Amino acid sequence: MQETNFKATERNLPHWELDGATYFITFNTWQKLELTPEARQIVLNSCLFFNNKRYKIPVLVVMADHVHMLIEPWLKLENEYWSISNIMHSIKSYSSNQISKASKHTGIIWQDERYDRIVRDEQELLAIWEYIRQNPVKAGFSETPEEYPFFWQAS
Repeated sequence: MQETNFKATERNLPHWELDGATYFITFNTWQKLELTPEARQIVLNSCLFFNNKRYKIPVLVVMADHVHMLIEPWLKLENEYWSISNIMHSIKSYSSNQISKASKHTGIIWQDERYDRIVRDEQELLAIWEYIRQNPVKAGFSETPEEYPFFWQAS
């Protein structure tokens, strides 16, 4: 039987990691910086770069000043999963560098912290999935989630 590891860390927000868990993640731009459409595409691509390699993203939306996603880290080694901390560092670091190159932006792009929640059951998973899907619709960016160019979900 495989041992399940649970790890808790805290900065301003608590962060819990549980092997094999699905997470609801939200991360925000620094001081509500509004991402251009080009920057949003960079963030979308950055999030999906290791999809189905290090983790699985069932659903993702990049809004003007924040990102929502469901994410399931995969095994890195026999008894070790990719950590949410490492995944988020990779996404934020790479997307920041690419946005800076594309836009000549010289400041901070992302807040240090993120909101993460371990999804507890299928009912919660479906509710979060629908919340993420409807985010661009509620914000008035599109009539349907699929019309919003920075929305992605697994088929």
